[in-house]
Amino acid sequence: MNESKVAKSSKSTGKDAGFSYSRPFFEDLVDSALAHAKKLGATDAGAEASEGCGLSVSVRKGELENVERNRDKSLGVTVYVGTRRGNASTSDFSKAAIERTVQAAFDIARFTAEDPFAALPDEADIATAAEIAQYDLDLFHPWAVTSEQAAALALECEAAALQTSRKWITNSEGAGVSAQQSHFFSAHTHGFRGGYASSRHSLSVSPIAGKGDDMQRDGWYSSERSALELASPQEIGRYAAQRALSRLKSRKIPTTECPILFESPLAAGLLGGLVQAISGGALYRKSSFLLDSLGKQVLPKHINVMEDPFVVRGKGSSPFDDEGVRVKARQVINAGRVEGYFLGSYSARKLGMKTTGNAGGSHNLTLTSKLTKPEDDLDAMIKKLGTGLFVTELMGSGVNGVTGDYSRGASGFWVENGVIAFPVHEITIAGNFKTMLKGITAVGADTYNYGAKTVGSILLNRMKVAGS
Repeated sequence: MNESKVAKSSKSTGKDAGFSYSRPFFEDLVDSALAHAKKLGATDAGAEASEGCGLSVSVRKGELENVERNRDKSLGVTVYVGTRRGNASTSDFSKAAIERTVQAAFDIARFTAEDPFAALPDEADIATAAEIAQYDLDLFHPWAVTSEQAAALALECEAAALQTSRKWITNSEGAGVSAQQSHFFSAHTHGFRGGYASSRHSLSVSPIAGKGDDMQRDGWYSSERSALELASPQEIGRYAAQRALSRLKSRKIPTTECPILFESPLAAGLLGGLVQAISGGALYRKSSFLLDSLGKQVLPKHINVMEDPFVVRGKGSSPFDDEGVRVKARQVINAGRVEGYFLGSYSARKLGMKTTGNAGGSHNLTLTSKLTKPEDDLDAMIKKLGTGLFVTELMGSGVNGVTGDYSRGASGFWVENGVIAFPVHEITIAGNFKTMLKGITAVGADTYNYGAKTVGSILLNRMKVAGS
């Protein structure tokens, strides 16, 4: 992206970075809350102060639609009285408000039911200051973009989409720019102290192609920690338009059963379904279709999944989890076998296990196949599909967490003998997630980073397709 349109990166977490509060202020705030909790008689306590701010601008059909500035702040307090736990929060940072909030959390803890698993993480699991200091994850890149500059970028992106085909791209659901940044400090009475600033910026557009009864919408976006790494407005606009144009003259297909190729952004959703099924909450509630799967084969032997919290500028990077527990790079799936769950301290205790440093969710995940070759781009994956369905959009919620039953509305392209034949819409794909995971036959080299998940397109051997 053109550097004249964005601000240079900054390590600052003070007012010069757009924040109203400094790190030392947050440290004092949290320490005051913990001290008051102890004064009231709390067994243990934790607190987190945070602040976020940003700008969102949207345009449509060459006109400015919305300019929104957001700024929020919060102090959250958790108090333990024996095995009873209480939580409260406030956006008022005055001394009186802090004391009221701590008192509220303390009162809730006194009267809530006992829970033998409710406690701060074990001290041995907590990330130390030295461990935190060794990682420079480069997560904070504030973007000093003005509303006028943001609008200009969004208009440029939308114009690029509309100009891709003046005949067939005649409408738009708009384009938008978002620049967001936040910082926090957290501490608890088992010795944890830590916090950092982070940023997330994006540029997106959704053009509409076609006329009359044959109109199709699609879109594209770019999202990065640093605005300097965003794709250009022209690239995003053109690609979004090409996607919309490719869907014109979509048709239904007869109900069938065939191989399915998931485009890489959708393949990240399959990885997300796997993560949910082997996460602590679902496991201890026995609401997962992958109960007791540790050490068992749930994917083909050619599949591996790595978790790495230390990716520089990664969207899922952090030197510790939401409880202040140390994190580590690990292999979650090894040759198709589950090597580890995703657990925070509470769910780990419920399961009689140790925390994996995943309070707050998974970190950067990468799904790979030992069969993938460098030349396995999207065209190669479509050839591997042969005759079947290439899915580019999904609708609906998807997976039944307990049974693994999967059903989604879908659209995409019908492929004949390795070549796209025509676009398809108004269909439903269905199967069982357990069977789907084991039916992965290939993973593309066309890797895409969707949030904190990186994966190429995924080819499944067979699914049911409900059509006309």
